[in-house]
Amino acid sequence: MKKRFLAAGASVAAAAMVLTACTPPGGGDDEKSSEKSSINIGWNESFRSMNTLTANGNAVSNAILTYMMNDNFKHYDDKLELQDGSLGSVEQVSEDPLKVKYTFNDDAKWSDGTPVDAADLALTWAGQSANFNTVEQNNADDGSVKENDAKTVYFDAATAGSALIKDFPEVSDDGKEVTFSYSKPFVDWETELGTGADGVGVPAHIVAKKALGIDDPAEGKQAILDALKDKDTEKLSKISNTWNTGFDFTSMPKDEDLLVHTGPYKMTDFKEGQYVTLELDDQYSGPVKPKVDTVTVRYNGDPMAMIQAIENGEVDMTQPQATADVLSAAEDLDGVTVDAADGATYEHVDFTFDNKGPFDPEANGGDEEKAKKVRQAFLKTVPREDIVEKIIKPLNEEAVTRDSYSQVPGSPMYDAVTKENGVADATDVDVEAAKKLLKEAGADAPKVRIMYDNTNSRRQQEFQLIKESAEKAGFKIEDVGDVNWGTRLGDGTYDVSLFGWQSEGTGVTENDANFRTGAQNNYGGYSSKKTDKILDKLLVSKEDEQEKLLTDLESQLSEDAFGAPIFQFPELTIYRDKVKNVSSTSVSPTMFWNYWEWETN
Repeated sequence: MKKRFLAAGASVAAAAMVLTACTPPGGGDDEKSSEKSSINIGWNESFRSMNTLTANGNAVSNAILTYMMNDNFKHYDDKLELQDGSLGSVEQVSEDPLKVKYTFNDDAKWSDGTPVDAADLALTWAGQSANFNTVEQNNADDGSVKENDAKTVYFDAATAGSALIKDFPEVSDDGKEVTFSYSKPFVDWETELGTGADGVGVPAHIVAKKALGIDDPAEGKQAILDALKDKDTEKLSKISNTWNTGFDFTSMPKDEDLLVHTGPYKMTDFKEGQYVTLELDDQYSGPVKPKVDTVTVRYNGDPMAMIQAIENGEVDMTQPQATADVLSAAEDLDGVTVDAADGATYEHVDFTFDNKGPFDPEANGGDEEKAKKVRQAFLKTVPREDIVEKIIKPLNEEAVTRDSYSQVPGSPMYDAVTKENGVADATDVDVEAAKKLLKEAGADAPKVRIMYDNTNSRRQQEFQLIKESAEKAGFKIEDVGDVNWGTRLGDGTYDVSLFGWQSEGTGVTENDANFRTGAQNNYGGYSSKKTDKILDKLLVSKEDEQEKLLTDLESQLSEDAFGAPIFQFPELTIYRDKVKNVSSTSVSPTMFWNYWEWETN
């Protein structure tokens, strides 16, 4: 699996400012007198972490910036074709057993001059493998990660691919080569480590400095490798604490160690909830050569305010939450290009299975079948067609409901998977059938708490449509919408959630993160031995097996009434004519994928 990024809408209250109230360095047309080029970009959610591998850091708002600040081994272009990055090479050196070797380029260095090497990638593997964890979870009541004591180790991430790497890797004497051995075949080995915005993760020598008090970078790297090789619980406890939260910040940190990076841009200013400024780093020695000197990302959760900022020349590029009003307003602007397309993000409705709520067997006398009937009843009230007709079709006349958990409409396997997966049947609105299911379950007017971003106009409309339909069947709907919805995922304070997933890549094992028992993105606590077995098979599948396995997976999700996909997000990329070479890809980091090609005039 490669994780999926949370795709936020308007979700930061602090960002709801008037853009003209605070113009950051490098902003606006009044800067034309400067010899250095600059671009201002509008975004809807603020940066919060340099570590995009953790549950908290796993957000597009972080990835778009870490992608520009860090080099990688692989990345996707706008045709979803995998391209070589600038850190080095990745190759399969053995098929049985599967062995994958990473070779770092000689000029791959952190911004403080420390080489990028095996210790960095080994730490990333350890952090997302869960193989070093001594506890399954370590979360506080509010869902945040608690600090490990000296006897516990918990890295707040997990991927199925890294979990298959059980043994400490082979490391060359100079640290420039590292070879990982998989315990089983793994279909997505090429993108498991070092891809996209993640790069090689956070710097091992800085982690050693913060966690172990080792100032010398070489000694620190070796200490990280030794702790992993020896499975030193006391040291790994400290290392995991730093890895989990040590690189989180919401304004410009005083500690410059937190800003150490491998790529061409460095962070030079960050005003909380307002803007982040990146500038070219003159110490960068790698091959990526951006044409723009300064990139400032400015935050505002109101998409119409972003259109106003484009018109005023305060913002040059943006991908706001798409609505019919936003599209119409953008199309009315002179000197502005609007590219409309389907994005990779899809909206979905998820149930919570483990909070003693209406969909949890524990609230139904321990009877799983009764709980399932309540879930099935709710799905029979979700007006997916109505949502698409009223909210999405004004943006895209060809829009349809998305009937697959894993496939984008129009993709090669979509028709075959959706023909057999049962999603459309499970979600065919039928209020009378819903009432009958509730009666069979003995559920009298069950109260359902729905959590969503209540500052997002599209989700407000979705919530109302679902509420009206569900109440006709006898459900009592409680609005527990929250601007900080992302921090509440998995905390048990809601029964249904509405949000979007955006993929980081195209691998079939991405599904693992959402549906496997205990997986990182399985916020609802869903657990199925049958589903886990199908996911196990997908991890080692060959190309000609994948369509059948994905169909089996989705059929099982429908059988279990896991939830439902609703629609594919419409995506608007809006930019002023002064910016050249803008394009977007339908995986994270969207329009930032080719930042080095941007030009201004």
